[in-house]
Amino acid sequence: MNQLLGHRLKLLGLRDVDRILTHTNRTVMVSLARRVLRLHRGYASAPDRVLRAVVRFLDPRLPRGHRRAAERELLEFPVETFAPRPPAERRERPRPGDVMLLQRLTSLHQRLNLEHFGGVLGAIPVRLSGRMRTRLGELVVDLGTGRPEEIAIGRHHVQRHPWSEVEHTMLHEMVHQWQAESGLPVDHGPVFKRKARELGIEPRARRHLPHSAGEAAGAKEATVGCARG
Repeated sequence: MNQLLGHRLKLLGLRDVDRILTHTNRTVMVSLARRVLRLHRGYASAPDRVLRAVVRFLDPRLPRGHRRAAERELLEFPVETFAPRPPAERRERPRPGDVMLLQRLTSLHQRLNLEHFGGVLGAIPVRLSGRMRTRLGELVVDLGTGRPEEIAIGRHHVQRHPWSEVEHTMLHEMVHQWQAESGLPVDHGPVFKRKARELGIEPRARRHLPHSAGEAAGAKEATVGCARG
């Protein structure tokens, strides 16, 4: 399936991709990092016009308005009709200390909102995720409306790394929240990079953090085009 899908995408103009991976995770519809393209398996059944929209969305050279139009078109395709997702996983049970930690993260969001965004970002639920092993955090966006639903922060990230790094991750996800609330594509393109540099954070999807044992390890910081229907 991946080989045929890759062949179709390349015929439609896809460039600079070495590998294509498909999945049924609806929180990541389309993402491109380090020449690896990840997209929902349902796009294998999409017509050429939708795959052409995927190619346009991934092209950073296109004007912002064109990429936004491409994003709308690819998100309108009913991927789950052709590749249903498995039953939803149950939410993790709260652990001792979670209430205080979530209060601290919520207060952090409020403070960073005032300091860096003038308080214009909306209040948003913050969730701890024990399933994030290589990711530090992610913004979940509603597929239908484009509104941000929640910010998830990796439990292992909070436990292993200094609080200053958790603040960095929160601010990264808040840039994505700003993109979503401004009607911009939620990605790591030029707009994200400019805003990240303005706020003094790394303008990349990944950054290297030490493990608790002191070894350097790459950790994926955010998810591109995160969406939930």
